[in-house]
Formats: sequence, structure tokens, C-alpha cells
Amino acid sequence: MDTLTPFPAVIKSQRITVPILGLSCGGGGSLQVERALIKVPGVGRVYVNPFTEMAYIEYNPAICSPGRIVAAINRAGFGAGEFSLR
Repeated sequence: MDTLTPFPAVIKSQRITVPILGLSCGGGGSLQVERALIKVPGVGRVYVNPFTEMAYIEYNPAICSPGRIVAAINRAGFGAGEFSLR
């Protein structure tokens, strides 16, 4: 008799919005933050709006956490304000 192996639970991605402190409209800071965030394991999509100074990130919560996202922003030379999960 064959037994079925159950599929692992499907993990839905999470979305987080993070204010980026110290970001200005010019100077390529938004690209610098985007490049730093996309390197974080589990991060799927990233958009940083230099005019609103906000980062919009979609990530896999089984692999990544908001703390890792904030740490990546800090390593890129910017601060992170209080984030909100969407």
C-alpha cells in the first residue's frame, strides 16, 4: 500500500512597511537600501520610495523576520523607523 507524504503547510508571504531615516530624494540612497534588502534571505520584493522615504517589502516569514529587515537597513547606513505589517 502506498502512503502519501503530506505537503508542508503553505507559507503566505508577509508585507511590511518601514520608514527609512536619513534617506533623501537624491544620491541613490533608495537603490542602496533596495540592494541591501534584496540580499536578505527570504525577502522577495522590495520597493523604496525616495519621496515618501518608505520601504515596502514582501518576505517569507518562515525564513526572514522584521528584525533582519531592520538590521539590513541599518547595515546599509540608514535608520529604520517603526515598521508596520500589512
